Amino acid sequence: MNSKPNIAVISGGDSSEFIVSVKSGTNVYNAVDTDKYNPWLIQMKGKEWIVLQHDKKIADINKSDFSFLNGNQKVSFSFAYITIHGTPGEDGILQGYFELLGIPYSTCNVHTSSLTFNKWFCNNYLSSFDIKMASSIKISKGDVINSEEIVRKLGLPIFVKPNAGGSSFGITKVKNQNEVEPAILKAWEESNEALIEQFIDGKEFTCGLVKIKNKKIVFPVTEVLPKNEFFDFEAKYTPGAAEEITPARLPAHLFEKCQNISSEIYDLCQCAGIVRMDYILKDDEFWFLEVNTTPGMTATSFIPQHFNDNR
Repeated sequence: MNSKPNIAVISGGDSSEFIVSVKSGTNVYNAVDTDKYNPWLIQMKGKEWIVLQHDKKIADINKSDFSFLNGNQKVSFSFAYITIHGTPGEDGILQGYFELLGIPYSTCNVHTSSLTFNKWFCNNYLSSFDIKMASSIKISKGDVINSEEIVRKLGLPIFVKPNAGGSSFGITKVKNQNEVEPAILKAWEESNEALIEQFIDGKEFTCGLVKIKNKKIVFPVTEVLPKNEFFDFEAKYTPGAAEEITPARLPAHLFEKCQNISSEIYDLCQCAGIVRMDYILKDDEFWFLEVNTTPGMTATSFIPQHFNDNR
C-alpha cells in the first residue's frame, strides 16, 4: 500500500495573475520530491476546482473535505502548497478554508495574509514600528477624485496601484495631473480601492526569507534593474525585461540592513513560509513597498532563481 503523503500544489485563483500562478504551480509541482511525496496539481478558478494531470482535468475537488476520486479511490491531502497570487490564495480566504478542514498549508495564516494583502492596512500597521515608507492616500471606488488635491499632497510623479490584488497589475506611474483620474480608474479594475503613493526616486531591491521550525533563513538581497520605467508585470515575468543581480551590489552594511529590516517585518507581521519584501533604496534608507506572502515561483521569479544560482 502506498503510504506517501499526498501534497496539493494549488494554482490559479481569481486575480489577473492567474497565468503567472499556473506557471508557479507547475514549477513547484515539478520540484516536489516524488520519492517522499505524491504531488497533485490543483487549479482553481471561481467555483471550479480541478485536478490536472499532463495538462488535462482528471477530477473535480470535493470542496466539503478537499478530496477527489482517482478512479474508485478517494485521495485526501496531508498538506497544501499554495501558489495562488492574489485572491483567494494570498488574502487569507483559502487559508481560512484549510484551517476549518485542519489541513496544514505553506503560507502565512489568515490574519497575516489578510493584513499584508491590504497595502493600506499593512502600511499603517508597519509605520507604527518606524518602518520607512512613502506617504500615501487611499481612494475607494465611487469616491470623488480630486486630482489637484492629490498632487498638492503627494507631488509628482506618483504611483497609483490597486490597494489589494496582484502587485503587478493596474499600476501606473503618473507624471501629469490629468493622468491621475485614468490611473485611479485602472487601479479600480483590480481592486475596490486605489492606493496613491508618493514617488521615491531610487533603486529597487527585494529580499526573500523563510522560517522553518525555529530556523530563519534570510536570502541574499537582489537588485532589480527593470528595462521598463518601473518593475511592472512585463518586467517581472518576461525573461530579459529586467536585470536582476544577486547578491545585490551593496556595501556590506546596507546589504545586512535590508536583510535585517526584512526579518523584522517578517516577525512584526507574524509571517510563515517563504515571503518576499520589496524596497526602494534612497540616500542609504530602504523604503518599504510591500510584503509578498505567495511570491512568484516561475522560472523568472526571484526565489527560484536564487536557488538555481546557488546550486
